[in-house]
Amino acid sequence: MEALARRLVPDELWDAVRPLVPEPPPRRQGGGRAAADARTVMTAVVYVVTSGCAWQHLPAAFGVTVPTAHRWFTRWTRAGLWQRLCEATAGDPALADWTRAIRDCVSSRVYD
Repeated sequence: MEALARRLVPDELWDAVRPLVPEPPPRRQGGGRAAADARTVMTAVVYVVTSGCAWQHLPAAFGVTVPTAHRWFTRWTRAGLWQRLCEATAGDPALADWTRAIRDCVSSRVYD
């Protein structure tokens, strides 16, 4: 699974994504679980959107629950992360191709 995760979100891509990822909203009353790891969620989201996998079929091996992955995907989509990521990686041809593919896959899914 680690090899797949590194192919989906290589270090160079994560370095570009990290500053663009919006902070999770504050939790009411300070309770609940700690926020999920953003890179782990990004890997799960990229897997779902690029593979065509249904959200409910996200393999547990990714270490993220379906509701968490989908909630973060929705938050990131509303924040315009995918377009901003394309703009941030435009100078690196290899990353630019992959981020455009991710953005195009995201735009083909109709979620709100």
